[in-house]
Amino acid sequence: MTEETKKAPVMRFQGFSDDWEQRKFSNVVNRVSQQSNDSNLPKVEFEDIVSGEGRLNKDISHKFDSRKGTVFEPEFILYGKLRPYLKNWLFPNFKGIALGDFWVFEPNNSSSIFDYYLIQSDKYQTVANISSGTKMPRSDWKTVSETVFSIPDSINEQEKIGAFFKHLDNTIALHQRMSDKQKKLKANLLQMMFPRNGEKIPEVRLAGFAEDWAQRTLEDISDKVTEKNKAREFTETLTNSAEYGIISQSDFFDKDISNINNIDGYYVVRPDDFVYNPRISNFAPVGPIKRNNLNRIGIMSPLYYVFRPKGVDHTFLEKYFETSYWHIFMKMNGDSGARADRFAIKDAILKEMPIPYPVKEEQVRIGIFFNQLDKSIALHQEKIAHLKTLKNTLLNKMFI
Repeated sequence: MTEETKKAPVMRFQGFSDDWEQRKFSNVVNRVSQQSNDSNLPKVEFEDIVSGEGRLNKDISHKFDSRKGTVFEPEFILYGKLRPYLKNWLFPNFKGIALGDFWVFEPNNSSSIFDYYLIQSDKYQTVANISSGTKMPRSDWKTVSETVFSIPDSINEQEKIGAFFKHLDNTIALHQRMSDKQKKLKANLLQMMFPRNGEKIPEVRLAGFAEDWAQRTLEDISDKVTEKNKAREFTETLTNSAEYGIISQSDFFDKDISNINNIDGYYVVRPDDFVYNPRISNFAPVGPIKRNNLNRIGIMSPLYYVFRPKGVDHTFLEKYFETSYWHIFMKMNGDSGARADRFAIKDAILKEMPIPYPVKEEQVRIGIFFNQLDKSIALHQEKIAHLKTLKNTLLNKMFI
């Protein structure tokens, strides 16, 4: 049976058996056009919305100004028509003004919460992405409004479907909030459980330790890796991402950037080796230092500085490089060089970087503490990913 001849979705709540009816989108919702620059109403724009999640990324309750936009009421629908593939949508519980390229919808003999998930369905997204313009594509209202969609005749069924997906979204948002809180906690503890520059003990310390921390240099606690892939024994090229750590280059770029003919000059990176990438980003203002946690051997461009720790707990060192304390040394001894996206520092100077050095047992305990926190964060992220996949699957099965 084709999409056009389907009369009911694959999955349905018990108690409903009537065929779904066919309606043009313009008969499902009304497009709101009332404009206002009321400075007493909060303003919503693209940058305030988490793409694809339909939630605000900041408190906009005090975001007042005199810019003009489209007025929306609670439980109206905001849909970002500019670059519709960004999936900027919102189901607000407050009155406000939508700024920029939003369509604002109110229900037309339909349930607003059902309509909100209808616009997230594959069929609507396909139609909305038939856009005009290339550099700044926008959804075409004539195309969208004339498209026929299947919806339940029963408002009760519409409400049940909408409430079901709203509960799923709320569960996703709950896990996201918990993950965000733990990430914030980790960021704060990283700065508190390592000594500030010039200090000998951290602000927060695990029980059972009282000695001052010693200080070593990077050269003291590591050896620079100079092993080259001369026999081309290894072929997997790795990259050091500030956000994702050390990963396969093909995963990061969706293709191999390196040339098989020149990989003999690449460094061999073994498990637990560390890599400094001089590329600057918002995530890494002096470039990231990451550990190879892939548990396999790869190779890296000679543009990277690769080093192998010795006499120091690997996880402790990994977590230290997640702080910003070492950035101070880098900024004092290097610069952005000729390229604005690349940090320049000589190897001989990099080796002099000071590294805080408590007794080995404390190093190990700190590493274990942060590993446990990382695992908790990862569990929430896995749950979020699972719920998002489930939601997309159910959208396909519960809408036509």
